Amino acid sequence: MSLSRRALLRSAGLSLLGLATLPPFLARAAEALPTGRRKVLVTLFLRGGADGLSLLPPVGDPDYYRLRPQLALAAPGSAEDAALRLDDTFGLHPGLEPLLPWWREGVLAAVPAVGLPHPVRSHFDAQDFVESGTPGVKSTRDGYLNRALALLPVDPSAGAFRAVALQPTLPRALAGDAPALALDSLQSFRLRVPRRTGALSFDSLYASAVDEALRTTGVETSSALSLVTDRQLADQPPQHGATYPRSPLGRRLQDLARLIHADVGLQLAATESGGWDTHILQGRGKGPFATRAKDLGESLAAFATDLGPRLADVLVVVLSEFGRTARENGNRGTDHGTGGAVLLLGGTVRGGRVAGPWRGLSEPNLLDGRDVPSLTDVRNVLAEALMTHCGLLTPEAVFPGLGARPALLRLLGD
Repeated sequence: MSLSRRALLRSAGLSLLGLATLPPFLARAAEALPTGRRKVLVTLFLRGGADGLSLLPPVGDPDYYRLRPQLALAAPGSAEDAALRLDDTFGLHPGLEPLLPWWREGVLAAVPAVGLPHPVRSHFDAQDFVESGTPGVKSTRDGYLNRALALLPVDPSAGAFRAVALQPTLPRALAGDAPALALDSLQSFRLRVPRRTGALSFDSLYASAVDEALRTTGVETSSALSLVTDRQLADQPPQHGATYPRSPLGRRLQDLARLIHADVGLQLAATESGGWDTHILQGRGKGPFATRAKDLGESLAAFATDLGPRLADVLVVVLSEFGRTARENGNRGTDHGTGGAVLLLGGTVRGGRVAGPWRGLSEPNLLDGRDVPSLTDVRNVLAEALMTHCGLLTPEAVFPGLGARPALLRLLGD
């Protein structure tokens, strides 16, 4: 009996690559996984305004090289640190090379020119608008993921771990009345208590503002602590030969994989990666941006490997508050822009393609003569993830003003 790649992914949750390289017992275990399993949505926020034109370089566009003589990645195959070919227009940053196997097997997709419907070039405001889900409205009290919790189907067995943030503070997206946990790590699991910080960076200001917005609820903390302790979740090793980088992002994704393997009722998860604000000496295949991209690629690849068959039930959405200017600045860096790039990884992704509108980088196509425009509203991507992957019936209450039928990219499906 022959199975198509997509049918195999549906039934086993593994790519052909995974079945070819993992031990036979794992392939048999994948085939035996039950249907109707819990879906998990993971959002990974690249804080600082990640440069979409470096994550997803339009190497087929000559204007890319005109606008970025010092920063443009070389065409695929032309240099050691050249972009990795995805299609005739786009490449992938070489630091993301560990993700190529998932691209080839159709469970990784990319979307260019993604952003807020109107340009917002302040880190604080843009992060707030993305995570509140209400662009231009600063009075919104809760986050879009918290609102989604009230509308998504609830598993009777789900408890304190239904919504979890693996990061120091609960992100704006999960702030609200519905219970959610913020964990620095499983090793040091504790509920964060709102507090002020004396740091002046936009990251700390953002975290402080989120802390002030939190309304603490009694989230079965005692049972959650007992579960982590009794089952020794923090000590569980990676599965299927996965090796995580020893970085904050690597550790966070490893803990998320532990929670998914442990069947603790996880439905929505959030984590983050900082350091994407590259105004000075951004670099190409090497440099600060490349270091962050390499960590991202290695961490996500390890997470997908660790999950093995369970990748079929998990969707990771990688996003940022905005992209960066199309033209490099005088410091061999880039400044705050508008349209960025989104990556989607998971068993339900219709991947191996760059999806969504793209107009190129000629001067008439730039916003205000400087930015990649936002051609895909980031809320549409998030709405599609919640509807198609998680079972949200309508996005209206989660993203007010978006409408009952947003323009979905149809990136997801069985």
